[in-house]
Amino acid sequence: MDRIEHTTLEKILKEAKIEFMEKGYQLASLREIVKKAGVTTGAFYGYYKNKEQLFDALVSEEYNTIIDMYEKALESFFKLSPEEQFMNMKSITYDCMLQLKEYVYDHFDSIKLILCCSQGTKYCNLVDQMAEMDVQATHNFAQMMKDVHCNVKIVNPILEHILTSGMFTGFFELIVHDVPETEADEYIKQLLDFYTAGWGSIMGF
Repeated sequence: MDRIEHTTLEKILKEAKIEFMEKGYQLASLREIVKKAGVTTGAFYGYYKNKEQLFDALVSEEYNTIIDMYEKALESFFKLSPEEQFMNMKSITYDCMLQLKEYVYDHFDSIKLILCCSQGTKYCNLVDQMAEMDVQATHNFAQMMKDVHCNVKIVNPILEHILTSGMFTGFFELIVHDVPETEADEYIKQLLDFYTAGWGSIMGF
């Protein structure tokens, strides 16, 4: 890609981000994006087939990275012994959420597009997808504890989804409400204190 092509693409992506941020995916206008970028419609279609592909270019890498980061964190957790899982669950969760926090702040605009502007795309289910991963992890943890003869209560899957969705929604409120990163660590610590105590009460550990 030569310098002129690179500049054209940068203009398209810059104006697309502004348009999506202001109007959301569904109401965003390709015509306005092309006009404000100062390019022809033909030039636009040389890069992207449609509005969906344009939105993909702005958020797909960040969305997939977040899912992958959390999936790998869960995999690492379940490689630990039952004793290590039980003793270190809170600290491991906190470390994981801090890593996610660092990533989302480093990619703030893309994450905000996902959270606030993606209705009508496959990206609007980020919280639900992470919640489902966590629900399965909770099942696995409960079964593991039973296997080592610990008396852990099984939680209704609907309640699990409600609680885990609430946790991730709370986490991503950092971005939705533009919470300064300097305040985020304490916010996350208090959020996890709340949920750890709640899970302990419900599951009986």
